[in-house]
Amino acid sequence: MKSNPNLVADNNPSSLVQEVIERNIEQSTIFRSSDAYLARKFYRAQHPTEILWFKCMDGRLHGPVITETPVGIIQPLRNLAGSFELGWGYLADIFLQWVMYAVQNGRRCLPFITYHWSKSDVHKGCKGHNYDVEKAKLDASRLVSNIEKAFGKDHQIVYPIMVGIETDEDAMVLHGEGEDSINLIDELETASDILKTKIRKLYPDMHMQVVEDLFALVEGNIRHVHYLRANPRPDQQTMHGEQIIAVGRGFDWLHWLNRALIIGPFSYDVATPIATAATIVLDNINKGLVPREEGALLMTSGVYRQPTGPEPILAELKASYLEEFALNVIKTRVPDLYPHIHVLSGTVDMETRLFNVLTAK
Repeated sequence: MKSNPNLVADNNPSSLVQEVIERNIEQSTIFRSSDAYLARKFYRAQHPTEILWFKCMDGRLHGPVITETPVGIIQPLRNLAGSFELGWGYLADIFLQWVMYAVQNGRRCLPFITYHWSKSDVHKGCKGHNYDVEKAKLDASRLVSNIEKAFGKDHQIVYPIMVGIETDEDAMVLHGEGEDSINLIDELETASDILKTKIRKLYPDMHMQVVEDLFALVEGNIRHVHYLRANPRPDQQTMHGEQIIAVGRGFDWLHWLNRALIIGPFSYDVATPIATAATIVLDNINKGLVPREEGALLMTSGVYRQPTGPEPILAELKASYLEEFALNVIKTRVPDLYPHIHVLSGTVDMETRLFNVLTAK
C-alpha cells in the first residue's frame, strides 16, 4: 500500500476535495519555512513547558490562534464536546507517551482541559453538550481529577487546568480550585505584573517556569482578543456551518472557522461522535448553510514521524480503516447524508504537516 500525492489530479475529485488539498499544501509550506521552524525553536527555548490542548471537535478552538503561539507548540486532542475518558486505553497510552517524552527532555506538562460557549447566542456554543455549559464544566473537571489521580495531585510534573473559551471573542477563563477563576475578558487592561500575581494566587503550587509559560499563553490570548475587537469576524464565521468531518489525527493544519468537525479516536465509542458530526453537517446542508452542490467531505488520517519502517504503513492502514468505519457509520446512522459524501483519506507526516493522499473521490 503506497500513498500517491498525485491521486487528486488522476481521479478528478470534487472542488471541495481539491480546496482542502490546496490548503494543506499551503499550510505545510508555511510550517516547513525557515521562519516558522526558527519561531518554534525560539519559542521552545523560552518556554519549555509541554502544552496539550484537550478540546471539542469544533474547528474554532484552535490553540495556536487563540494564544498566538507558533503551530507545533500546542499538541491538540479533539473529541465530541471535548469529552474524554482517560481510562480508554488508546487515550491513556497517548497521554502517557506525551508525559514521558516531556520528562525525558526535562520538561513539565501543562494540559489544558477546555470547554466553550458563546455569550451572544447559546446556539453558537457547544452543540456536542447540547449547549449546556455547566455540563461541559463538569465533564472537564472530571478529566482534570482523573489526570491528577494518575499523575499526582501535588502537580510536581503534570498540572492540568480547566480553561473555558468564549468563542465570540476567544477569551479564556482560567479555573483554579473551587469557584476561583480568572476571566481574561476582565483583564485586558491589567498590568502584566498584577495579572501574573493573580495567576500565581490561582495556582499557588504551580512551578515558576510553568507559571511563566502559562503567562505567555495568557498574554497571547489578550493580544488575540484585542485584535478581534479591532477586526470583528463576519457573522458567518461565528455560526455553525461545517461541511467537513475529519476523523483521526494530524489535522492541526485544518483550522477553518466553522468548516470542519475534527474527531480524534480518543473514546471507546468513536461511532457516536461521527454520527453526531454527520447529523450537524446534514442539518447545515438542509438549512442552506452549506451549498448542496458542494456536498460534504469525510476525511480520515493516520500520522507518522519516522518516514521509514512500519510507521508510515501503519498510518495508511489506520486511515483506510477509519475511512471504511466512518462511511459505514454514516450510511447506517445518518443515511440521508451518505449521497452527499466525498471522501479524502491519507497520512500526515508530523514533521512537515503534509497530507499524503490515499483516496480522493
